[in-house]
Amino acid sequence: MPSSLQSALAGLLLAAAVAMPALADGLKDEIAPTGKLRVAIAISPAGGAFWSTKTEAGYAGVPVDLGKEMAARLGVPVEYVVHQNSGQITDAAGKGTLEKGAWDVTWLPKDPERESKMMFGPVYEVADATYIVKPGSSVTNFASLDQPGIKVAAVNATTTMRGAIAHLKNAEVTGYQTYDEIFSLLKSGEIDAFALSRDQLNKMAQKIPGTKVLDETFKKTVTAVAVPLGHSQALAFVTTFMTDATTNGTLRKAYDNNGLKDSPIRTE
Repeated sequence: MPSSLQSALAGLLLAAAVAMPALADGLKDEIAPTGKLRVAIAISPAGGAFWSTKTEAGYAGVPVDLGKEMAARLGVPVEYVVHQNSGQITDAAGKGTLEKGAWDVTWLPKDPERESKMMFGPVYEVADATYIVKPGSSVTNFASLDQPGIKVAAVNATTTMRGAIAHLKNAEVTGYQTYDEIFSLLKSGEIDAFALSRDQLNKMAQKIPGTKVLDETFKKTVTAVAVPLGHSQALAFVTTFMTDATTNGTLRKAYDNNGLKDSPIRTE
């Protein structure tokens, strides 16, 4: 090989070696500006592909497991930023780096309104949204649910709540901050129905005898990884991470570890 070509190759290799750490440092500055990967999670007793649960040891859930794996790949500690629902996570997307509630990455339901506040990567869950009705209710389908005087609850400022408001023309839809609050209202019969994903409502039905999950579906809810607006390096990284997680078993393991062994991974 001519010496001039050897010199050129050596120069390219040296440039690449210098650039790679710089790129890695740039990514960390964007995705983990505090030195930790701050993962936003929402807590409820239901668990599932989006919701996480509080445990004696800390937190458990699919986003918890994925956040831990992502932080390990970045080589930084993980920190979980707890919110009551996905609406609060959305509101915190525009917060400054050091503001309370600020986060670096999250996994939550995606819709057009949220796309104006954060950047989404690959979808990893597609869920059917429906309603559960209170014990002793005469409601059996959407037509009998959508009547004047019927009170339907949803978790405040969520994609499911927006979908229920669009779907129901006569029933009254009211938002509440937490799953726990709605659970108590349904159990006591103070509300007629609760809008949420079918898998979570099926779990709720096991805990409240006499309730019924309606067979119909009013909305498909898609859940995806997300980063704040303008974080293009972070988006590229989380997109690669989720693509790998889907193919190398990381996502399947997160499902299995959190009571979802019988749930298929559904993508767009």
